[in-house]
Amino acid sequence: MSEPTQPTAGPATDLTGGPAMDLTARAAALDAGDPLAGVRDRFVLDDTVYLDGNSLGALPTAVLPRLTDVVTREWGRLRIRSWEESGWWTAPERIGDRIAPLIGAAPGQVVVGDSTSVNVFKALVAAVRMVPEDRTEILVDATTFPTDGYIAQSAARLTGRTLRAVPAADMGAAAGPRTAVALVNHVDYRTGRLHDLPGTTAALHAAGALAVWDLCHSAGALPVALDAHGVDLAVGCTYKYLNGGPGAPAYLYVRRTHQPRFDSPLPGWNSHADPFAMAPGYTAGEGAVRGRVGTPEMLSLLALDAALDVWDGVSVADVRAKSLGLSDFFLECVAALVPAGRVESVTPADHAARGSQVSLRCQDAGDVMRELTALGVVGDFRRPDILRFGFTPLYTRYADALRAAHVLAAVLEKASGSSATRGEAGRSPADGDRRAQGGGEPLVAAGGATEHRPHHPAGHRTEDGTRSAAGGPAGHRTEDPAPHLTPGPTEGTP
Repeated sequence: MSEPTQPTAGPATDLTGGPAMDLTARAAALDAGDPLAGVRDRFVLDDTVYLDGNSLGALPTAVLPRLTDVVTREWGRLRIRSWEESGWWTAPERIGDRIAPLIGAAPGQVVVGDSTSVNVFKALVAAVRMVPEDRTEILVDATTFPTDGYIAQSAARLTGRTLRAVPAADMGAAAGPRTAVALVNHVDYRTGRLHDLPGTTAALHAAGALAVWDLCHSAGALPVALDAHGVDLAVGCTYKYLNGGPGAPAYLYVRRTHQPRFDSPLPGWNSHADPFAMAPGYTAGEGAVRGRVGTPEMLSLLALDAALDVWDGVSVADVRAKSLGLSDFFLECVAALVPAGRVESVTPADHAARGSQVSLRCQDAGDVMRELTALGVVGDFRRPDILRFGFTPLYTRYADALRAAHVLAAVLEKASGSSATRGEAGRSPADGDRRAQGGGEPLVAAGGATEHRPHHPAGHRTEDGTRSAAGGPAGHRTEDPAPHLTPGPTEGTP
């Protein structure tokens, strides 16, 4: 795996070719010049256009053989000996060191285990314990993924702090002498807006506060430089752009200088300085191991280990360049093919403010995404009106982006025709006109689109995207409260 660098212009982002080249020819040319084209062969894929890797990454081909060996040999024959002989005991730190280059961290600062929600809790409470007691306020991203907000509320209650929601762009300016820590999303899960990690972190530090970043929608999709930008703590999932599989364990980054003061609110035997002493009192271990709690989730952890093989020889700069190229091309195809006025982009046009997804506002978005899925184009839907298309550069092709736009156009044309027919059959002309127009603005690739989010009703989804009872199982990160439209593809993880 190559070191993360800032993206540079290259074949993947060169969309020139002149008016003589149609979209199909341009897609073919871009795919032919793609430096990551061969990486697609490292995944189990079919003819489906899969644009939901920002919810659940595709299956890497290395995972099944690795898990077969783990189950039949390491567990089946070696059994308990595998904790030592197969390296199970040290896997959380070893695999954390494999993730570290993808988030701009030196070895020894990342540990893998637990869910993102649990790690958010550990990071927030530990951060509060690192700062003076007169810092009585926790800031949280106002448009955060809901579970981060729930966890922040709980952390504030348990530590006797107040919680204040602030727009991510204003987080640094909002911090003051009372601020202990801020929890910020690097990429907005709903709109795909990329927030200013270096600038926000620096502003928080200038105010004397600590920064905790949620990297769920950035790690593996764009360069992240935690060490270089002085980030204090960070968390992230591994089932999206890292392709670890449903329910894959999350990771926790603790900056090396903070590790001696990292006082976990969940001290478990796995993070004890001498775990097998079985001492009645707790003494924290040294280094990243302090982020551990209980026995590691070995099957999913080792599946993730195998999944990370896809990054061998891959440059994060190439990933970022292709990500921007794909989303640019998709937006261009949508503008050229989709009926005017039916969709509006809420994803920033500015590359510096864009993650690796395109979110389109669309009337009847749930029905549209269900139809797209039935026709072999899988994205997802967020209430009330957002179609979300994730671009995973390791396996998504420019031809896929073009096909998705073609199918979207066909679905919306069909829906408009059906609306007109229903209007003629008994609906008022005004109602038919509203449905045909889609109730929205024409597609715009403007970064100034609103990011207002509606109130989220109750209802939960677990990390692997399966439906859970209200409140979700203990310890699991819940998903966007919108219920499934169909089992799986239309609405996955955040």
